[in-house]
Amino acid sequence: VQLQASGGGLVQPGGSLRLSCAAFGRTFSGYTVGWFRQAPGKEREFVAAISSSGGTYYADSVKGRFTISRDNAKNTVYLQMNSLKPEDTAVYYCAVILSGRGSLWSPNTYDYWGQGTLVTVSS
Repeated sequence: VQLQASGGGLVQPGGSLRLSCAAFGRTFSGYTVGWFRQAPGKEREFVAAISSSGGTYYADSVKGRFTISRDNAKNTVYLQMNSLKPEDTAVYYCAVILSGRGSLWSPNTYDYWGQGTLVTVSS
């Protein structure tokens, strides 16, 4: 399966962006998909995930500002990011769990990753 993340860019503090993660080669609908981010000099961290049944999970740092959703007909998962802050600046990656084992909060659980899309929040 191939994942393609898109939608990153430069936005001012307080602004919004919507990231997309499209899957090719396999249907997304039966699997958990997550978003992670990695800022320069920092480890990759969990942002949000959505299960096959539509359950959503968020890091405390983005709760109330970010919303993860999925469109199974388009085989795409979205991350709507509102009220962006400079500390949200990072490369954002989407990933999928195919094996079904492990914690969805850990990047080690995910089997396939997209290439990443850069989000820069700056005035």
